[in-house]
Amino acid sequence: MSDTVGPGDLVLCVNAAPNHVTGQPVPLVAGETYRVLDVMDFACPCGRSDALLDVGVDFAWCQTRFRLLPKPRSEPRTRKVSAPKEKERVR
Repeated sequence: MSDTVGPGDLVLCVNAAPNHVTGQPVPLVAGETYRVLDVMDFACPCGRSDALLDVGVDFAWCQTRFRLLPKPRSEPRTRKVSAPKEKERVR
């Protein structure tokens, strides 16, 4: 996933289990979206991922805690242009 996730992407937290190294509770909330600030190419101590994600909460988290959300598609919209009405002159 580290090759597809980049800074500015939105990710969904799917695993707010306690820290798998220390066992302490994590400040992440399952089901909440976070914006990725940085992707660090370090192997997680758990061995399940090849990168850590910095989402602005504490330091960095194993990327297996998150799922990448699709980028919103911009749809072209037709806009109505207002033009002044022309008046016919009568002499």
